[in-house]
Amino acid sequence: MTPDLLAAALEISGAASSDFDLNPDVVLPRGRILRDAAVLVPFVETDSGLRLLLTKRSSRLRHHPGQIAFPGGKLEEGETAEQAALREAREEVGLPEHRTRILGQLPSHETVTGFTVTPVLAVLPPFDAVPEAGEVEEVFTVPADHVLSPSHFAIERRRWRGQWRSYYAVPYGPYYIWGATARILRGLAGRTGQDGAGNG
Repeated sequence: MTPDLLAAALEISGAASSDFDLNPDVVLPRGRILRDAAVLVPFVETDSGLRLLLTKRSSRLRHHPGQIAFPGGKLEEGETAEQAALREAREEVGLPEHRTRILGQLPSHETVTGFTVTPVLAVLPPFDAVPEAGEVEEVFTVPADHVLSPSHFAIERRRWRGQWRSYYAVPYGPYYIWGATARILRGLAGRTGQDGAGNG
């Protein structure tokens, strides 16, 4: 996997995705309001190839404690998705923005928690990550080939608010990557055609 192949994946047309793609029968409260958010999907160029940078959220957080996530968060007033993704990455992992090459945006993703998330795809050189105290427990990387191979993804199930919910998971070592993070990666994996699987 190379930065050029990642950039080429952005040229493939595709619709927005959703946590509900696998859960068409999940019932949500009426009149819920979707909030705009953005995440950075940052691939680091290393001597051994591209690696995806991810965070493990602090176990002390109220929302999604201990989960694996992209750097990102809600858009502030007047921000674009790219600006929000870079700001959040700077705050969460100490990303040096001036060294970040933005490739483009993937189709938006609607989460079961009420966000419309725009993934911003980026490539950057190695840097010394600085986890945000109190919010990020760990910053780590996984090989791009692992998270961009559709065959590495599984569909699993768990109970959520009294209903069974299916979701994608792509575990790597001690890291359980699942939910919206895995769904966004599964969509990107389908575009790259790493192991010949179709778009997901």
